[in-house]
Amino acid sequence: MNVLLENEAQTCAFAVELAGQLEGMQLITLSGDLGAGKTTLVRAVLRALGHTGSVKSPTFTLVEPYEIQGRAIYHFDLYRLADPEELEFLGFSDYFSEGSLALIEWPERAAGGLPAADLEIELRHQGAARMLMIQAGTVLGEQVCDQLLRGNA
Repeated sequence: MNVLLENEAQTCAFAVELAGQLEGMQLITLSGDLGAGKTTLVRAVLRALGHTGSVKSPTFTLVEPYEIQGRAIYHFDLYRLADPEELEFLGFSDYFSEGSLALIEWPERAAGGLPAADLEIELRHQGAARMLMIQAGTVLGEQVCDQLLRGNA
């Protein structure tokens, strides 16, 4: 499914819709151009889920953990990852547990070292706007895409 996001407000509105569909999801990847809005989307999802503190970009730390309504949520930014094998040293697989959610920017830097994503989101510049492309990778992801499509029809 494709969604044209004209501005940051529309990105945040989409994030609110997405946040309402995350029950049971474990992995969402976000790829696309530098400055296309990946972190903005994650920040808006976290706020929609109830996070009230600051939301830092994990560009230098690689991961920022959050606890929201009893759920562990991890925001990863793999842009600075030099080698996919570094994920092993980070204990990367320990972040994937029952009930947790990982939001991973720059998943292509992991070069196949990730489990199947429930949703794969790609953001691309389209003039002053952004094109958001979302693809399901699991049955749950397909159900969420259907719900989001109904909301954006």
